[in-house]
Amino acid sequence: MPTYTVHAASGRLDATQKQRIAEVITRAHNEVTGAQTFFAQVIFLDMPQGDWYVAGHAVKADQVYVHGQIRGGRTKEMKTALIDRLLGDVSQAAGIRRNQCWVYIIDLVPSFTAEYGNILPEPGTESQWLANLKPEDRELMEATARGA
Repeated sequence: MPTYTVHAASGRLDATQKQRIAEVITRAHNEVTGAQTFFAQVIFLDMPQGDWYVAGHAVKADQVYVHGQIRGGRTKEMKTALIDRLLGDVSQAAGIRRNQCWVYIIDLVPSFTAEYGNILPEPGTESQWLANLKPEDRELMEATARGA
């Protein structure tokens, strides 16, 4: 359901930092929204020098940008709490100051989104949705959560 794309200068984040960032984003999304961890995906995009600009100037290597696409229907307070949590957790995991981390949260219409071969439920209806899935789809999600 949520897809978080993390942009950083090429070579800025090592494998350990990426693993830690993926963990903190997944945990934050789960704890703030209540969505199961097997829905959260984190994608890293390394930006080559000269391919990322702010105010007409090349971005310095220590900036990290997180673009989160989540299901619409979450409250403003929930999204604000999620952004605040991500700012702190991602900047710590990346070894940067909080003011070097940018986080954007974008709402997706659940009924216009499909994952694991199924159209997504509205927030708050996940348990019923999961119960009605084909067993092989539910098993795939649970295996993904275990890292299998």
